[in-house]
Amino acid sequence: MPGDERGSAPLEFIVVGLLLLVPLVYLIASLGLIQSHALGVESGARHLARAIAMAPDAATADARADAILQTTASEYGISSGSIDVGFACVPAGGACPRAGATMLVSVAARVPLPLVPPVLGLDHIASVPVSATAVHKVSRFWGAE
Repeated sequence: MPGDERGSAPLEFIVVGLLLLVPLVYLIASLGLIQSHALGVESGARHLARAIAMAPDAATADARADAILQTTASEYGISSGSIDVGFACVPAGGACPRAGATMLVSVAARVPLPLVPPVLGLDHIASVPVSATAVHKVSRFWGAE
């Protein structure tokens, strides 16, 4: 009978909408956070490589590297304790950086997912690693007085 067919469409719409909307919003927030950190480590690697390669000596390079890491961490919301930085020079051997070598700078960090509590190491398990590498030729005047 046509009169007995009364549905609960508004209730179904609300329940199904919430079941689909909440995970979608969480996914968008997580992807935004991951993208922000990915841009941060890429920017940090590029700026570190350039600043260190163009520095006149090791003391200046260390000061510039510390400043760049602090600025990058604060600008992109990355925990400064979670940033790992690695340096390598090609050709291998000797000090790094050195005059005329090609320097590779690697920056890595972990992105903690939102709303994951730091209980029993869940925040470390539910995190996404991001990394970037930049290459720059060290000035042939590196360390020259």
